[in-house]
Amino acid sequence: MKEQLLQKFNEIFGAGGDIRVYFAPGRVNLIGEHTDYNGGHVFPCALTIGTYAAVRKNTDKTLRFYSMNFEHLGVITSFVEGLTKKKEDDWANYPKGVIWALQQKGYIIEQGMDVVYFGNIPNASGLSSSASLEVLTGYILKELFHFELYMIELALISQYAENKFIGVNCGIMDQFAVAMGKKDHAIFLDTSNLACEYAPIKLDNAKIIIACSNKKRGLGDSRYNERRSECEEALKELQTVIAVKALGDLSEEEFEAHKSAIGDPVRIKRAKHAVYENRRTIQAVKALKAGNIAEFGQLMNASHISLRDDYEVTGIELDTLAETAWQQKGVMGSRMTGAGFGGCTVSIVENEYTREFIKAVGKTYEEKIGYKADFYVVDIGNGPGRL
Repeated sequence: MKEQLLQKFNEIFGAGGDIRVYFAPGRVNLIGEHTDYNGGHVFPCALTIGTYAAVRKNTDKTLRFYSMNFEHLGVITSFVEGLTKKKEDDWANYPKGVIWALQQKGYIIEQGMDVVYFGNIPNASGLSSSASLEVLTGYILKELFHFELYMIELALISQYAENKFIGVNCGIMDQFAVAMGKKDHAIFLDTSNLACEYAPIKLDNAKIIIACSNKKRGLGDSRYNERRSECEEALKELQTVIAVKALGDLSEEEFEAHKSAIGDPVRIKRAKHAVYENRRTIQAVKALKAGNIAEFGQLMNASHISLRDDYEVTGIELDTLAETAWQQKGVMGSRMTGAGFGGCTVSIVENEYTREFIKAVGKTYEEKIGYKADFYVVDIGNGPGRL
């Protein structure tokens, strides 16, 4: 990949100078969905697929971005000063947003750069191609301009860029998982205070399989922000009867005792998912540490059902993938992952059944939905770095 990237860089921007190549992973969340902006726990891991970049500083203040994934858009040009989101800049708004966010936090960027990006994460799949691109750009700037930045700070700056520049009110999980990834480990993160621990993923006789629905979605124009505001409203209503900072602070029992304070049945369902999903995540990590993969898988299934019925973010594509997966031999658990409204499912499947699983789920999906799903048998990788 490095050689292809350098070849493309030389073709677009010319050879010579100090050209560097970097990588940042995508991520998949094993359990704990739509809990990160509700002060709950999440359990993501970084993947060995992700985003690559070849970069060279230039002598002026021009930013030149080129993506091998969107070659038809050509070189997108901007300037270090006065950065604003522009519709015509398309995907390049993400790296622009990170540069803007660093400037907002007081980091001085006096030179421009030429960058060629390539991602092997399926676009709009829910595997955090945007967070991967953001963290990668932040890591490049940290290296090129010698910024003293911890990886947690880099995750927070990337989230700030997505919230304030892109306009998607996302939580911290995606950027955190990308920045803090560790090979063969998932990250048990308490989003209320960013306390985290690495939990080894020991799947001795099983694989993680991601099924991409190929239904395109964009977070900014999806109902993501709507779900977040519904939860915020429900929290305000609960705070009139119980002292609580976030939905993630509540136990199931406390929620059931006070849910009548929420004045709308839809908001009750949204808040119920946030509370119960958080508890499921805590329980799932305990099960994994105890080597109980079967219980972990059952909690994954319960997570999908809650996302389908209470949070209503799945849709026919993701439901077909998960529900068909549950019927297959060797499947320990399967659920949608990511924001929903398209994207992917994640399944844990015993080694001997992986081919059969892909064939059977793929066949049913195509028959029912009318187009193919793509399947990826993935490994858990590290966070960003220079190649």
